[in-house]
Amino acid sequence: QVQLVESGGGLVQPGGSLRLSCVASGSIFSIYTMGWYRQAPGKQRELVAAITSDDNTNYSDSVKGRFTISRDNAKNTVYLQMNSLKPEDTAVYYCNARRVRAGKIYNYWGQGTQVTVSS
Repeated sequence: QVQLVESGGGLVQPGGSLRLSCVASGSIFSIYTMGWYRQAPGKQRELVAAITSDDNTNYSDSVKGRFTISRDNAKNTVYLQMNSLKPEDTAVYYCNARRVRAGKIYNYWGQGTQVTVSS
């Protein structure tokens, strides 16, 4: 079992920066792939960035070069550094923990944190 709690969302101006954090508890953090997803009103939830247990990363094309995902296994925490923010980045951002072992998927979600980019 994994419990995830996001923080760091808020209101920022276009071109600004924000750092999201997700703290995991209840299981061994280091074995999970961690990811950030986002969902805007009326739209499907989409992957923003992910980082594996061995620090391989993946980003959506819309955020590549602007966002950076990282993890600190000693703190059971994954981060999303968001730079050069645009109004279209406005969404609820969700933390995800995922593990696949022998064809079985373990998948957990946080409650989300609101990010609003507006002048």
